[in-house]
Amino acid sequence: MKLSKKSLIKLISTIASILFWVLVWAIASLKVGNEFLLPDPILTAKRLFELSAEKEFWISASSSLLRILMGIIIAVAFGTLGAVLSSTLNAADSLFSPLLTVIKATPIASFICLAYLWIKPSTLPIFITALIVLPIVWSNVASGIRSVNKELIDVAKIYDFSPPKKLLRIYIPSVLPYFLAACRSSLGMAWKAGIAAEVIAPTDKAIGTEIYFAKAYFETPDLFAWTLTVIILSILIEKLLILGLSRLSKKLRISEVRNDKI
Repeated sequence: MKLSKKSLIKLISTIASILFWVLVWAIASLKVGNEFLLPDPILTAKRLFELSAEKEFWISASSSLLRILMGIIIAVAFGTLGAVLSSTLNAADSLFSPLLTVIKATPIASFICLAYLWIKPSTLPIFITALIVLPIVWSNVASGIRSVNKELIDVAKIYDFSPPKKLLRIYIPSVLPYFLAACRSSLGMAWKAGIAAEVIAPTDKAIGTEIYFAKAYFETPDLFAWTLTVIILSILIEKLLILGLSRLSKKLRISEVRNDKI
C-alpha cells in the first residue's frame, strides 16, 4: 500500500515527535539517576517485554480491555437512545439534562468510591466506563440529530420515505460525524476511568490491579510498563474504531451519491 506524500509527512512527523519525547524521558531519567524514581525508556521497554512473555499479562490486559469495551458499548447504546428521546421530546430533555450535568461535573474518584459500596469490583470498571462515556455520546448525538437539515426532512415527507430509508439516507449520514467526534473525545476518558476503577477497587486479573500492586510494592519499572500498556491499548482501540467508523461513513456517502444519481 503506497502512502501519499501528505500521509508520509504526517507519519514521519509523528515518529519524530515520539522519539523526541522518549529522548526527553531518557535525559530526565539520566538526570534523576535512580530507576526507583524514574526508570529509563530502555528498562521500561525491557520490563514490558518480560511481562508480555507471561500468560497472566495477556489475561489481565484482555480482561481490562473487555470490561472497558463493554462499558463503551453500554454507553453508546443508552447514550444514543437518550439522545433520540431528548432531541425529539422536550420533556425528556428537561428531565435528563440535570443528570448529565451532574455526571459531567462529579469527579471520577467520587463515582468510583460511591459505586464501590453497591457494585462488586469485577463489574465496577464497566459501570464507571459507561458512566463517563454516556454524557459525551448523548450530547454529541443529540446535537447531530438537531442539526439535520429540515429541508431534507421535508423532501423525505414529500417523497414518502419509509422510516428505514429516512434513517439510512438522512439521519445516519448527518449524525455520524458527531458520533465520530464523541468517540474521539470519550475513548481516552474511558480508559482512564476504567483503569482508575480497577486501581481503587482491585479485582482479579486486571491492569489496574497490577498497577495497584506495582505501586504498593514500589516496583516502579512495572508501574511504568503497565501504564505504557494502557497507553498502547488505548491508542490502538481508538485508531481501529475511528478507522472502522470513518470507512462506514465513507461508504454511506458513496451509497447516498449513487442513490441520488439513480
